[in-house]
Amino acid sequence: MTPRIILYSGKGGVGKTTIAAATGLRCADLGYRTLILSLDIAHSLADSFDLDVGLHEKNRGQPVAVGERLWIQEIDVQEDVERYWGDVYKYLALLLNTTGLDEIIAAELAIIPGMEDVICLLYINQYLTERTYDVLILDCAPTGESLRFISMPSTLEWYMDKLFQLERNLARVVRPIARAVTNVPLPDDSYFQALAGLFTKLEGVDTVLLDKERTSVRLVTNAEKMVLRETQRAFMYFCLYGMAVDSVIVNRLIPAGEGGEYFQKWITTQERYLAQLEQYFDPVPIARVQMFDDEIIGLERLRRLSEQLYGTDDPSRVFYSERPYEFTKTDGQYVLSLKLPFVTKEHVDLFKEEGQLIIRIGSFKRHVFLPRAVSRHTPRDARFEGDRLCITFER
Repeated sequence: MTPRIILYSGKGGVGKTTIAAATGLRCADLGYRTLILSLDIAHSLADSFDLDVGLHEKNRGQPVAVGERLWIQEIDVQEDVERYWGDVYKYLALLLNTTGLDEIIAAELAIIPGMEDVICLLYINQYLTERTYDVLILDCAPTGESLRFISMPSTLEWYMDKLFQLERNLARVVRPIARAVTNVPLPDDSYFQALAGLFTKLEGVDTVLLDKERTSVRLVTNAEKMVLRETQRAFMYFCLYGMAVDSVIVNRLIPAGEGGEYFQKWITTQERYLAQLEQYFDPVPIARVQMFDDEIIGLERLRRLSEQLYGTDDPSRVFYSERPYEFTKTDGQYVLSLKLPFVTKEHVDLFKEEGQLIIRIGSFKRHVFLPRAVSRHTPRDARFEGDRLCITFER
């Protein structure tokens, strides 16, 4: 089968890891070779399976079998940074060391934000190319870091297209002069070769992540006001980046009639936010998960959770597949239709720059690379039709 990718994202503490673990177990029980990959630096995936500490330490950073046809992997940035970043990491560590930082501290700080995201993408591309697994389940970090992860391919593409060669040529010219006037090192060409090699290894992963038939985002949330607001923002931003959200999972619901009067107010509050969830995210399917009477750790309880969540259903199938954005042509004009729920026209800024459209909402921006036929046109009009932003291009 074509490898399937499912991302679980949401606010920290909503139960993403547990839901991802239960989903992986269900997929393995159905006969799929399944890997659950933790993208969060603060890993807790091994704890969900109550994995033996010695076994986990022995296989640090590598896939570990936790059941028949089921593996988990908690990425270790320290282990992988030398393997994948090589000369880039060495240069950053040397640069920080020249500022007076201790060598060990410089080596630690040289692991800059974004390195772990690139390493995750490298693993994903490797497993897809080798077809090692049938299902890849990504246990993502909290929402903001998840968005950085899925925006990384387009950010790298922009950098390689716009700045890489310029910086490489500039360093080649300035390097001999800089050595004579300063002890701050400029990167040699091996640094740029390493960046080019990384980009080559990532080739194609962005196409897979945007393929709604292969990749889905599932948002895990709780029926609480603050969590619901963040889920709305996450839904909108994933749509902005072209990712298909195929379900919303409401976790830790208190069963009606349980807990007596003490929990009755909680139950009433949850019911109110559940109604709002269904209104906000319709027609995206919404799954409900009731709170267990104890913590969910180990295969037995994870299997019980998977039965409550999926019943006899196959969690690897696509539950909803609306395209987040698409180009159409009407009366000689091209129109980009982009799904952007929970936002108004006043919050959106648009820029066209050298064959790409930049859409900015708050502190997030998306580079939409325009088809060649559209890139010769200029955005003239932007309007909302329901929850879709429609941008018209004219010559």
